[in-house]
Amino acid sequence: MKGTRIDNPPGLLKPGEYGKIDGYWHGCPPQEHVGFGALFANLSGHDITEHEDGTITVSPSILITQHDGQTWHGYLERGVWREC
Repeated sequence: MKGTRIDNPPGLLKPGEYGKIDGYWHGCPPQEHVGFGALFANLSGHDITEHEDGTITVSPSILITQHDGQTWHGYLERGVWREC
């Protein structure tokens, strides 16, 4: 899924969005979380490459684990989300 870059959003990121919040990269993969809401990742522990068109590539892969055991594992490459 092609993601959408939203920098300093007025609220939480929505599924498929990524951007900087207070100077730190965050992302919300396109998969809806079954319980509380959308999954959310602080990407500060990853290497981020920002491309000329404003998209980003995150490496290594992104693994999100919620407190209730829900997980998402995948990639954000040139602004496109891809699940493993």
